[in-house]
Amino acid sequence: MRRRKSRRTGSKTLVNTILAVICLIWLIPTVGLLVSSFRPASDILKTGWWTVAPHRENVTKDKIQLPKDTDLRQPIEVQGKTYTDAELRKGVKAPDGSTLVWENRRARLIDIQKPGWKMNADFTLDNYKGVLTGKTYKLVQPDGSERTEKGSNLSRAFLNTIVVSIPATVIPILIASFAAYAFAWLKFPFRKTLFVMVIMLLVVPLQVALIPVSNDFAALGLNGNFLGIWIAHAGFGLPLATYFMYSYISQLPKDLFESAYMDGATNFTIFTRLILPLAVPSIASISIFQFLWVWNDYLVSLIFLGGQESVQVLSMRIANMVGSRGDAWHLLTAAAFVSMLMPLAVFFGLQRYFVRGLLGGSVKG
Repeated sequence: MRRRKSRRTGSKTLVNTILAVICLIWLIPTVGLLVSSFRPASDILKTGWWTVAPHRENVTKDKIQLPKDTDLRQPIEVQGKTYTDAELRKGVKAPDGSTLVWENRRARLIDIQKPGWKMNADFTLDNYKGVLTGKTYKLVQPDGSERTEKGSNLSRAFLNTIVVSIPATVIPILIASFAAYAFAWLKFPFRKTLFVMVIMLLVVPLQVALIPVSNDFAALGLNGNFLGIWIAHAGFGLPLATYFMYSYISQLPKDLFESAYMDGATNFTIFTRLILPLAVPSIASISIFQFLWVWNDYLVSLIFLGGQESVQVLSMRIANMVGSRGDAWHLLTAAAFVSMLMPLAVFFGLQRYFVRGLLGGSVKG
């Protein structure tokens, strides 16, 4: 018995350790994204996000101001020694063991650096202001020069994504719940055949249906507006939601429905008074999946909404930023974290139902 208990304890410890390592691996990029989103643009361009923690690094102890007319194409004399411009860009060792490196090449200013402990803990909200408001801001370059940039206004895209995601989550879940109840407990012709057809839709690739559905939507005038994207997301999400809800509702005790029928309850009353309250964990679980899929969707939104800025969602705007602002890491990190806020809020708000909903219907009795 002791050996069995020790083996179980050892196995449990091993599993928990592996899970902790996996969680840590997944958490590190998120922490890096969050930290980078609050760092000044010049710091992001020069150092990694991990340098906000205490670390060993060359620390500036003094500065050397060269004459303004120093010719950088010729050997540069510093403290009695001559160096090239390329050496000072990379950093060169001085005879006393310090490192000489340009701080501001244009201003002819050199840093004298020595090893020491350092924290790059300068934080700012300018990245989020530039992303959310679209205001102009000044960007300090590594060479000390400044340039004026205009931010990307994501507030409209954020609201558009909420407008798309909430109905595109509620509509298919509601319809799937009705359908799952009908497939599980109602008797009607071709019930099993229709259910098999719904299950078969799970294996149909989404990309196969995009062009035919888009052509039909164009004929009906549904492309480029929110009604079209709601219908598209609802249609693509229904098969999985129906199967998921069916697996839960079909395992509810039959005695509940028989008692309700004997008391004169209608199917609608049973569904609203019994099914929905009992299926809250399952509804919450599939709602998380559907919401995350819709919120992070790019392809379906691109096909059915198009590129009009008035209806663009976050995924489309961020993709445009990557193409037009590939070097603006301060904006991209802030935009990426803004896009993560709502899914994280939904997940943590419904997480207590998540595991119960996933396990619902897996065990009979």
